[in-house]
Amino acid sequence: MAPSKPITRFWEWGKNIICVGRNYAEHAKEMKNTLPTEPLFFLKPSSAYVREGSPIVRPYYCHKLHHEVELGVVIGKRAQEVPQAAAMGHVAGYALCLDMTARDTQEECKAKGLPWTLAKGFSTSCPVSDFIPKEKVPDPHQLKIWLKVNGELRQEGHTSAMIFSIPYVISYVSGIIALEEGDVILTGSPQGVSAVQEKDEIEAGIEGLLTMRFQVAQQKYRP
Repeated sequence: MAPSKPITRFWEWGKNIICVGRNYAEHAKEMKNTLPTEPLFFLKPSSAYVREGSPIVRPYYCHKLHHEVELGVVIGKRAQEVPQAAAMGHVAGYALCLDMTARDTQEECKAKGLPWTLAKGFSTSCPVSDFIPKEKVPDPHQLKIWLKVNGELRQEGHTSAMIFSIPYVISYVSGIIALEEGDVILTGSPQGVSAVQEKDEIEAGIEGLLTMRFQVAQQKYRP
């Protein structure tokens, strides 16, 4: 039976955005973090999605907004306590995502032992590309992802460098949180994260598959 909602427009109805942190060793190193022994993950609300044509808005309380380019895995059917061997059967496709991070806010939250929601969950913190069907990606661990700011290459990495593979992440997360159709897992970012300013243009891509562009805007006032 055909799904009631089109997976190609998962950002309109998908419930959860699960983000894996520190999944590339060089990125963990540049952030002066220790390597995880199990996946570290956090959540963004679905209202964090923003599509090409609309701006990424730096929140009023943020003075250091960082880009993090990531491969997104789109879940195609419910997954709960899924073994690694069966995990890829729950994948419908992929997307390119940005995990926009209010880095100064994150540092303050870490110092105070507070959750990261202010740093990671604000509106427009998850720019997302068009849907890429699973059939177009023979091996998601053999992709090159990149990001430029105003034409300057900032991030470039290969998904083969992930510490935890996609099947491992799906199995691990689904043992804690049931994954639903339309949910997305962001699989971590390679090194090269840096700050962006108002009116900067971000271009990002998966080599041979797609690109996307966003302009950065500034939230002027506290509501």
